[in-house]
Formats: sequence, C-alpha cells, structure tokens
Amino acid sequence: MPITRPTTRPTTLPTVLRHRTYRRLFTAQVVALTGTGLATVALSLLAYDLAGARAGEVLGTALAIKMAAYVLIAPAVGALAGRLPRRTLMVGADLTRAAVALCLPFVGQIWQVYVLIFLLQSASAAFTPAFQAVLPDVLPQERDYTRALSLSRLAYDLESLFSPALAGLLLTVMTYGWLFTGTVLGFLASAALVVSVALPARVTAAPVRARATAGSRRFFQVPQLRALLALNAAVAAAGAMVTVNSVVYVRSVLGLSPGSVTVALAAYGGGSMAVALVLPRVLDHVRDRTVMLGGALLIVVVFAGLGVDTAAQSGSWRLPALLVAWAVFGAACSMVLTPTGRLIRSSTPAEERTAAFAAQFSLSHACWLLTYPLAGWLGGAAGLGWAVAALGVVALVAAVAATRLWPAREAGRLPHGPAPQPTGTAA
Repeated sequence: MPITRPTTRPTTLPTVLRHRTYRRLFTAQVVALTGTGLATVALSLLAYDLAGARAGEVLGTALAIKMAAYVLIAPAVGALAGRLPRRTLMVGADLTRAAVALCLPFVGQIWQVYVLIFLLQSASAAFTPAFQAVLPDVLPQERDYTRALSLSRLAYDLESLFSPALAGLLLTVMTYGWLFTGTVLGFLASAALVVSVALPARVTAAPVRARATAGSRRFFQVPQLRALLALNAAVAAAGAMVTVNSVVYVRSVLGLSPGSVTVALAAYGGGSMAVALVLPRVLDHVRDRTVMLGGALLIVVVFAGLGVDTAAQSGSWRLPALLVAWAVFGAACSMVLTPTGRLIRSSTPAEERTAAFAAQFSLSHACWLLTYPLAGWLGGAAGLGWAVAALGVVALVAAVAATRLWPAREAGRLPHGPAPQPTGTAA
C-alpha cells in the first residue's frame, strides 16, 4: 500500500524563516533594532556629557519628541505609502536614519539632539508601518503570519537584552561615539537586505487626504479596533513604568547598584520573550480576544501588587518581588502586542492595511506620549507611589473599556466591511 505523504509540513518558527523574502525582511528588522539599541545607550551617555545632572530631563524630552514624531508622521506616511513602492519607502527610511545617526556624534548642543531625534524617529515612523503592512502579503497563511508576529516580538525583546550587553562590551575598547557608527551600519545593512527582495505592490488611487484619515477612522468605527485603542493604553502604562522608573526604583528605593537596573530590565524582556515563544501555539486554539484582554487584566493585577510593594519600607523580598513584577509586566504586554497584527489584518480590507497599521503605530504611541511624562514627571514631583497609582488607574480604565468595547460574541476571524469612505465634507 503506497504511503501518502502530506502535501504541507507543519508550520513552525524555523519553517517561517525558510521563506526567503520574509527571512531577509526579518533579518533587516533585527540588524536595524540592534543599531537602534546601540544608539539608545550612546544617546544616554551623550546626554550626560551635555547636561550632567539634567541628563534625565534631556532623555525624557527626547522620548517625548520621539513619541510626537510617531504620532504626527505615521498617518501622513500611511497616506503616501499606497502611492509609493514599498521597497523604495523602506530603503529611503533606512538611509535617512543612517544619515541622522552619522550626525549624532558631532552635536554639541542639546537642541541639536532634539532636532536629530525628531528626524530619526520620523524615518522610523515611515519604516515600521510599511514593514508591518507588507508582512500579511508576504505571508498570506494565517499560521505563518502568526509565527512571524511572534518572531517580531522576540526581536524587540532580544534587542532590549542584547544591545545593552553589546554596547557594554564595545565600551570597554572604544568611546561611546563609536556606538553611533554601529547604528549607521545597522541601518545600511537593513537597507541592503530590503533592496535584495521583491515586495508585493500595493498601489491605490485613493486621495492622499482620504488615506491619511482612513486608518484612524476605521479604528474608531470597528468595535475590535476601538478595544485595541484601549489595550494600547494599558500596555503603555506598564511599559512606561518599566522604561522610566526602573532606574528610580532600583537605585533610589532599593538602594542597589547600577547593574541591578540591567537585571530588572532583563526580567521584563525575559517575561515578554517567554510568552512570545509559546503564544503562536496558544493562538491556534484560543481566541485573540481572550489572550489580549487577559493580558490587559494581568497588567492591572501587577500594578496592584506594585502599589503594595512601594508602600513597604523595607524587606529582603522587595528585589525578587520587583523582578517578578517586571517579568509579568513583560508577559502581559506580549499577550496584548503579539496578536495585534492578526487583529488588524482580520479587521481591515487589504487595500487599507498600510493605513491601518500606520494608524495603530500613531495611536499607540499617542498613549506612550501620555504615560511617559506621567511616569517620569509625576514620579519625580510626588513620589514613585503616586506614579504607580496613576498608571495603575490608566491600566484599569483601559482594561475595563477594552472588555466592554470588544464584543464577546465575535470569534475567530473577524469579518470586516468595506473601508470607510470619505464624504464630501471633512470628517
């Protein structure tokens, strides 16, 4: 009796990487993220050289400028992306980022840092939505696409762990100015990899003004995407707490060494990576709604525990408790972020995907634009406990809103109607 061989092999993470176009795009993402991580470390040291004790204020302002660039630039890029070859757009963004990074070692004034950061992040606001929008066309099978989303999440997490370690190693043999050279090389390598592949064309004749608002209007019209807006706020609350206040909590509250800050950040990245590794298999059997809302509610639980911890005056258990809290924060954020691309793809027609991903990029970073200063300025003015309380309230309101906005009856692939059409008057 002849043996019947399956026509398709089971899809695993390595199988996705056998896809030539995706493999090169993923590698481009990884090398660009590594370069960005090196620039983050170098920028911190540059800010200290320029501002001394005010370096925290400089970095806080730079982060706010970064978020503002994302919020302002991404919708415009999403509108133009339908009229430009995707490869040209992504390569142009990489070359722009390389040129800006090349200028950073030569700045001598704080305002120059702010200008260059705006230009650098504006280019990132062009590259990232275009990269996200092309993946569903490169990987049309949902299982492949889900595993690609998981790999992208892992790439971000590994960058947060690998880049600081690499920067620390390089700083033992060179000054921090050379780290910007690594950033330039990363962006140039990313551009070369994008050039090496043929990307599916997605050109539309829709008016630019209509496309600039189409993605945002769809987010406010589709219940699942309205829920995603709230979920973005919950993730931003947790992420801002970790990014801004890890150093404050470890150095000032716990009185530990600078190396402990790295350990805390590694706990956050480790939690996120662990979930990103197992989530593709989970999503084969569990609805996106269950996973994403579960992640938002878990963020609220961690904030409640963190509030109890910050109220305590002392205790040997506080560092382990912080590491657990940061790891669970990372896991919860990954539960929300990893399935996001699936949700947008299934809620948006193909011709509107670039605009929808650009809207997600812009609107999610608008949440960060709120939570970054809330975490930093409120924590500095009123104390860490107040920052925990405020961000916890943001996460709670967001989780409740997302639960109410996302219809429980929706299951599996979400149906979507035609893209919202502009009327004769401005919306």
